[in-house]
Amino acid sequence: MRLFSEIIKAFGKEEDSSRVQYTVLDGGGGYFQNVKKILEFSENAIVFSGRRGAVRIEGEGLSLGKYYLGDAVVRGRILRVERCD
Repeated sequence: MRLFSEIIKAFGKEEDSSRVQYTVLDGGGGYFQNVKKILEFSENAIVFSGRRGAVRIEGEGLSLGKYYLGDAVVRGRILRVERCD
């Protein structure tokens, strides 16, 4: 997805494609990129790992909407996303 690249470039940073990048919609799920593995999965928590580090998603009624070629869509109410480096 070029959106992440454009946002990172606008802030004058270099893109790190080894880390999981994400966008969360207010109360309605999120999109995660550079996902290599699913380490944990339940309706209250999902943990994705990238080549470098991981992210833990906590919420209510979480489910996986899409998981393909490093992209993942999480449905449900996301309350918190935390990097686990």
